[in-house]
Amino acid sequence: MTIIDLPAVTGSTHRNRTSAVVSLASPTAVAVDLGSGTAGLWATHRGVISRPTGDAHTGRGLVHRGRITDVDGCATLLTRLLQHYPQPVADVDVVVACRPTLSTDTEQGLMRQVLHTAFAPRRVLLIDTVRAAAIGSGATAGDLLIVDVGAHLTETALLREGHTAAARRADIGTRDLRGTAAAERLADVVARHVDELRTVCSATSLHRATSRGVLLVGGGVSHSYLPPALSAALGSRVHRVATPRTAALNGAALAATAALRHPALS
Repeated sequence: MTIIDLPAVTGSTHRNRTSAVVSLASPTAVAVDLGSGTAGLWATHRGVISRPTGDAHTGRGLVHRGRITDVDGCATLLTRLLQHYPQPVADVDVVVACRPTLSTDTEQGLMRQVLHTAFAPRRVLLIDTVRAAAIGSGATAGDLLIVDVGAHLTETALLREGHTAAARRADIGTRDLRGTAAAERLADVVARHVDELRTVCSATSLHRATSRGVLLVGGGVSHSYLPPALSAALGSRVHRVATPRTAALNGAALAATAALRHPALS
């Protein structure tokens, strides 16, 4: 803990300065959602900041199809985002970052490298983006079928009590296609994912999830053609969350806050 010497003060001034010392000395958690189009950052008591990760239309950027293509560039971007907070962040105790489902060990290693370079945290935890989005949407109970349609990546997963039971992903997103045809193409991709999940998941769990309705998150929610096309392809209701673009980051923030309180970090 950093000890700050303060001059002798009295009354409310003393209380305010004491609060400042506590705030600076208290543990800090950070959440990160590093996507193909946007990087989102959350820090304890500081809120959310986001910036583009590159040109999502052409695919030229720091992240492509959910895979980091420029480690140094990503680390620099996150460092600069952290510096935008009015209240400085001196030390980071834990970072929780979203990772695309089915990420390889190499892809996860690059993510960890970026996070350690940008924040030098005591601990780094990775969470599936679909799982983080479910947490951020308050939909972790029971069996849940969740679909995350991003700029260049579509992920479909069956969650059981907030944990990923099985998942699929495809290198296609909203920026690849346009209009009604695009929505139908994406809906077909998700339908194929669900068919593949039937071969590895409990039929009862998948039936419960589809009967409950599909949770749609990510930038695809803003495309008006996609929800009805998805509903028709799956024969199920489609639920859109209030904050689809930040659902994963919000969930990662909740996970980071919980990790910060874990006895292992005390």
